[in-house]
Parts: sequence; C-alpha cells; structure tokens
Amino acid sequence: MTPQPVIELFDITRSFNTGDVTVRALKGISLTIHAGEFVAIMGTSGSGKSTLMYILGCLDQPSSGRYLFCGKDTAELDQDEIAGLRRDAFGFIFQSYNLIATASAVENVEMPAVYAGTSADERRTRAAELLTSLGLAERLDHRPNQLSGGQQQRVAIARALMNGGNVIFADEPTGALDSQSGKEVIALLKRLRDEGHTVVLITHDREVASHADRVIELRDGVIVADSGHTQTTLPAQSVPQFQHRAAAQWFVEGREALKMALWALRVNIFRTVLTLLGIVIGVASVVAMMAIGDGAKDAVMTRIGAMGTNLLLIRPGAPNIRVGGTTSTLTQEDAEAIELIPNVRAAVPEIGGGLTARVGHVDNWTDVYAISPDFVTARDWPLSEGAFISWDDVDGYAPVAVIGQTALKDLFPDGSDPIGQYVLLNNVPFQIIGTMSSKGATPWGSDQDDAIFVPVTTGGLRIFGRRFLRTITVLVDDLSQIDATQTAITDLLISRHYTEDFRIRNMASVVEAAAATQNTLTILLGTVGAISLLVGGIGVMNIMLVSVTERTREIGIRVANGARTINILQQFMSEAVLVSGLGGLIGAALGLAVALIIASLGTPITFSVFPVILAFSCAFLTGIVFGYMPARKAAHLDPVVALGAE
Repeated sequence: MTPQPVIELFDITRSFNTGDVTVRALKGISLTIHAGEFVAIMGTSGSGKSTLMYILGCLDQPSSGRYLFCGKDTAELDQDEIAGLRRDAFGFIFQSYNLIATASAVENVEMPAVYAGTSADERRTRAAELLTSLGLAERLDHRPNQLSGGQQQRVAIARALMNGGNVIFADEPTGALDSQSGKEVIALLKRLRDEGHTVVLITHDREVASHADRVIELRDGVIVADSGHTQTTLPAQSVPQFQHRAAAQWFVEGREALKMALWALRVNIFRTVLTLLGIVIGVASVVAMMAIGDGAKDAVMTRIGAMGTNLLLIRPGAPNIRVGGTTSTLTQEDAEAIELIPNVRAAVPEIGGGLTARVGHVDNWTDVYAISPDFVTARDWPLSEGAFISWDDVDGYAPVAVIGQTALKDLFPDGSDPIGQYVLLNNVPFQIIGTMSSKGATPWGSDQDDAIFVPVTTGGLRIFGRRFLRTITVLVDDLSQIDATQTAITDLLISRHYTEDFRIRNMASVVEAAAATQNTLTILLGTVGAISLLVGGIGVMNIMLVSVTERTREIGIRVANGARTINILQQFMSEAVLVSGLGGLIGAALGLAVALIIASLGTPITFSVFPVILAFSCAFLTGIVFGYMPARKAAHLDPVVALGAE
C-alpha cells in the first residue's frame, strides 16, 4: 500500500493583478510529493517555480485549487495553524540566506524555537548543536556579515532544522555560492534526505537538479516533465496541531517580544533616542506645567485663605455704583446690630487709611486700621508679642496701638523692642502694646503686615475725624449657611437705613471664582503639555512606520519561520510601549527637575503624584495608540512581498 503523500496539489492556479493586466503564474498544477523524497522543481526565470514554492510553504495562497498537507486541506486552516505549519513542519533555505543582519548565527538559528515557545536554555543548546554539526562551532556568535556565503547558507540550513523541519524548501540554495560551497550545500541536502527529511529544491540549474531523486520541470506555469516519485518507506507526518496558548505560554511570548524589542531598540540606538526625545519633552512639559499651575493656584488660594473664607465684607455705597471718597452710610451701631444675627460670630467695624507713622526720627507711610477686639478672631490673625486691643480700650478711647511685622521693621530698623514705646499717628502719640504675627500678601499683592491697628473709637475720633466706617467684616460660624446669613444682614441694614446703600462681598464666592480661574489656568498649561505629548506620540508613530519599512524583510523572515500575526504585533507594540514608557519615566524625572529649578527661582510650585501618574499613563497609552497602526501594518504584511523587499 502506497503511503499517504505529504504534499498533494490539485489543479492549483495563481494569478496576479498588475493594473489592468492579470498575470497567470501557475496554470493548473497537480502533483504529489511523498515523505523522504528529494524533489527538484526546475524551470527558467518566470516559469512559476518560486511561486509554487511559496504556495507549498504556505507563504502564499493559491487563487484556486486544493493543497493538502498530510491529507489536511490547508484552506481549512486558520492563520495561526498556517503559522504552526511554517514553524513546526517546514524549513526554508533561501538563495539570499535571509538571515537577520543584526543577530548572531545562534540567534538566527534559535528564531523558529522562539515562536514554538521553547525555553531559552533549551533552544540555545539545540541551536549550538546544529551549528556545530554543520561545522560552525567556532562561529556561533558571529553575525552574518562576519560569515562567508557558504557559512551563511549553513546557518540557514540549521535554522530550517531547528524545530524538526520535516519538509525542507530550498530556493536556489546554491545560486549565490561558489562551486565548492554549492557542492557542500547539495551534500547537506542529500544528508537531510537520508535522515528522513522531505527536500523540495527549487532551481534553474539542470546540473543542480540532477542531484535530486526526482525532477519536475515547469514552463510558463505548467508542469512539462516529471521523472516520477521515488518509492519511499517513510510514513507521512501528521499535520501539526495548533493548540491555544496557555496563560504561561502567553507570558513567555510576551517576555520574548520584550527581549526582541529591547534588542531592536539597542541596535537602532540613535533612532531610539530621537523617538524618546518627543515623549520626554511631552511628559516633562505636562509635569512641569501642571506643577507650575498647581503652585500658582495654591499660592492664590493660600492668600485668599489667609484673609478668611467664611467672611462677609460690607462696604458703604449702593450696589453697582462706583463710589469715590468716603460714603457715610455704615456705623459702629450697624456692626453691633449685625453681631446679634444668628450664625454671626463677630462683626468687626473698620475705619482705615494710609498715613505717616513716626517713631523717633524714623518716618514710614503705612496703613492704619481702627478696629474692634474681634478683629483677630474674624481674620484669624494671632499676636506675636504683647496684647491686642481690648473692649476697655475701645470704651475708654485709649491711645494704644498694635503693629504689623513690616511696619515694625520699617519703624524699628535697629531691632529694638517696640512694646511700651510710642508711635505718632497724625501727630497723636499711641503706645505700642503688641505686635502681630506675619500674615503675608493679599491675592492682589498688597502687604497685610504693613499696618498699625488702633481702637475703632480712638481712631475715628483722633486720627480720621469721623465715625462712619469704611467696612464691616462679618465672620460666620457655619459656612454652608453663609448665603442665608448674607440675606439676613441685607434685610437688617435696609430696615435700618431705609435703602440699600451698602454692598456685601461674599468671600466664599471669591474663593470659588479664584479657584475656577486657577483651574482654567492649570488646564491651559496642562493642555500645552498634552499637545507636546501628542506631537511626541505622532513622532513615535512616524518612527515606527519607518522602522516597519526598513525591517520589512526581517518581518518576512520571521513569518517564514513560524511567527504568527500576534507575534509580529507583540514585537512592534512592545517597541512602541518600551519607547513611550521609558520616555515617560525620563520625562517625569526631567519635568520634576525643571519644576525644582523654577521653584528655586522663586516661582511657587506644588508637586503632586497625580500629574506625574497622569503624564506617564498618557505616554504609555500614546505608545499603545500610536504604535498600534505601524504594528498592525507589520503584522499583516504579505510574507512573499516582505521577503522580496530590499
């Protein structure tokens, strides 16, 4: 009984459309090849022999007809099962060797085993054994450009045998070799036949074909001669069964993809640096600008917070009317009445203005505020030394004063103790009884510490000469009820004045408005950085597209050696993600460093984890998003076209 053939072709055709012209490369090829045969397919250039080999090796698909491998119709196999055939059943030996130039001999031989999921130690050991058996023991770590043509072809043969290579397809294997090297390759092919491999030799040379046991001649896409198959006793191999990868196998493949990605990035280090640069600049921009924006926001909010957020500021003058000079509408009695409203903790009357203060021979223009003892509570402004104004001082019109830190430094430049000394205000002597702690600047930049505080009664009578107030500062207990309290104050003052001759500013609303403004600024700065990151992402995509174009032949070689679509996709996606991830880390560090430098120059900076994580995550996603299209293009390249690329 004749064993089942390894290869069976039934009326195979292959046509190519080139513009308006259809070229029929194969015109109804039918043949069988049995296990252990050494078959030479011979023909001149354009006869269709290479096209036939690509179909036999499942690198190309026929336009019509059936191709059975070990009794299994290859048309019924999916892409992963086809890749399994190329990986586990076939071995390819090309005229141009098709070795990866940047990989060593042993790394080139290992490639099919990588896609078979073989462990690193096991595949390296087998690759070394194969190369040693082919006389290349001293050349394991040499790259292709360090090997002769014959040595490169032996590396290609070892690669074809890495996973078994039940069927060896040799496409013009001696075409680029000298006569001696050519004889050695033919001898190796015969040895493989003797060891049980099925060898299919593609050649145009009749002398080379004569070494085969069977010669099939093609002319214009049809078989014109077949010496007939030789009787063998070898059984046909079974079709390798593709098994879905277990989680551990996916992990191994992912790890190998990362290793190959690192290798590819290291080989093209200059291009890698250029690609990194765009991501680094983008991430650094986001981190630095978000830190600057958050710093500016926090600085403004701190200053507003220093003034108090649960305050209502009441000023004289009708709403929406610009008031100049002094408007006589608010009185100390109004403040006392407001203090009786529920939810009001304190209502501080204030008369104020700028004037010259004198201590000895030192004059200084400063702000003087006539206030009540509740001022420190309302403004949350503690003393530094001494005592603050008391109600007895207010009731007794006492000429006492409390001085701010800036005014203290200006009036007492020698650093002497001000407590107990006198300061002249409008030529009226006031005894200094205390100093305030430092408060800082207001959101609009005025120095709150450049001030002197006196009792509201004394200041109104002896300094400003009026009883009418410049403002009433109201401190509320429950911030959530501040709007209702504002309404109650409005109703009270209207009932007292019979008209709305005052204005109320809600500091909580001011805080909200300031926060909204600063958030807008932060978003604006972050957007600028995001645009930089987007540009970096586009750079990644461009560089990856260039990489795919430059490495088209490499992709074809990997596919011919069993790489599945997902393997090619993983490799190029890994490169994009590695570049983006590394760029994200460097960019985050650079952004933080830039922010620190800016902070050292006096600009307020706020560091937080979220912008750094956000920027790095965006960089990582950029690698995925912008790396996908080039990776997908690489994964779906036609193997025949890829192998023919220069």
